[in-house]
Amino acid sequence: NDSCFLCEHSVLRVRRATSDESKSESARRPGERSPFCYSPGQFFFEYLVVVSLKKKLGGDYEPKIIYQFPKRENLLRGQKEEEERLLQAIPLFCFPDGNHWAPLTEYTSETFSFVLTNVDGSRKIGYCRRLLPVGRGPRFPEVFCIISCLGCFGLFSKILDEVEKRRQISMAVIYPFMQGLRECPFPAPGKTVTIKSFIPDSGTELIELTRPLDSWLEHVEFRALLQRLSPENILWLFASAVLERRIIFVAEELSVLSQCIHAVAALLYPFSWAHTYIPVVPECLIDTVCCPTPFMVGVQKRCLEQVLDQPMEEVLLVDLCEGTFLRSVGPLCPNCKSSIPFSASEQVNTHVSEAFIQFFVKTVGHYTSHLKWNKSGQGSFQEKAFCKDVTSKSCRKFVKRFVRTQMFSLFIQEAERSRITQEGYFQRKVTEYQEQKKKQRRNS
Repeated sequence: NDSCFLCEHSVLRVRRATSDESKSESARRPGERSPFCYSPGQFFFEYLVVVSLKKKLGGDYEPKIIYQFPKRENLLRGQKEEEERLLQAIPLFCFPDGNHWAPLTEYTSETFSFVLTNVDGSRKIGYCRRLLPVGRGPRFPEVFCIISCLGCFGLFSKILDEVEKRRQISMAVIYPFMQGLRECPFPAPGKTVTIKSFIPDSGTELIELTRPLDSWLEHVEFRALLQRLSPENILWLFASAVLERRIIFVAEELSVLSQCIHAVAALLYPFSWAHTYIPVVPECLIDTVCCPTPFMVGVQKRCLEQVLDQPMEEVLLVDLCEGTFLRSVGPLCPNCKSSIPFSASEQVNTHVSEAFIQFFVKTVGHYTSHLKWNKSGQGSFQEKAFCKDVTSKSCRKFVKRFVRTQMFSLFIQEAERSRITQEGYFQRKVTEYQEQKKKQRRNS
């Protein structure tokens, strides 16, 4: 079924041919970050669900949805089936660590996320806060999961802070807050929405939610990646991702896995990872690492032996606990590994992103000069001339490999559709770089 979610049966997407993936992702404009397509004015979220562990007849525990908001009624048959598949998949990713749980009296809350990918390429994000509910005696943690097609991790982390604060009072206090949030339109970059929320014994609170001005950075936090890997290893990891290798991240905490894998995917801007993408692989789907096509996945450290026992092909295995590579891939292009500076500034996101964007500006930013147009307005990319136009031999070697990747092909496919260049952030940086080169030539 074309609307099946990746996480329901991961092999559905993993084992599809490359041509299928190409069809699914090709509706993206050049310069757009990802398939999280949205515009100001739409809902913040689709669902809030609470997932808890329930005992089965055999004595094991399994995750189950115990609360859902909103309850959607009067759905068409196809919509109802899609909702059922979505709600069936969510618990697995809220407790990817399976049955390895016992009742607890103390637990530090943890924030993580997962991505649900439709075969048509659209994606939904699950923003999760796992916490121990108020009570006496040993009890199981529960997960509050917000499902949204909007990629803005910092903003939703703040929303989950508010949810957790209300959970310590009563579940009943969460509903009016989420209802107020649902009635607010998602703000444009740099804008703020204010939500009124009443809390018993505290009165009415005004909660301000501000969307980052730099919208291409709102999906990611690079600091977690920089804290766990050296610059040299990050560059090697970037080179592997750019050339669409198979990559496995290993960490103990779900939050570390989701933060770091999202950060690496964000380094590819203005291109997007077009293959299998699972920030936290549930234990029952661990054979995903045997996939012969490119993937970017995260697994918990306790599953490492299980992973190593799998009949994997060549893979980059990244240990985020030790900051090392347990398995490596190669050879990678020297230019791809050595041309990106790092900046130790407080504005980590901006400076790291800028460094990698400049790499793409200098290596492939001239793509518009090699698009030929026919009378009907259809473009045709001149690949040989494009590669030949790169003067550096090491850089040309990288470009010749990069043009064969799916992320570049999808980017160019969309560029060929319209002669009007989308004025995104990347294109602005390309224009600035080209103007700077012209000025230098005039002054020389």
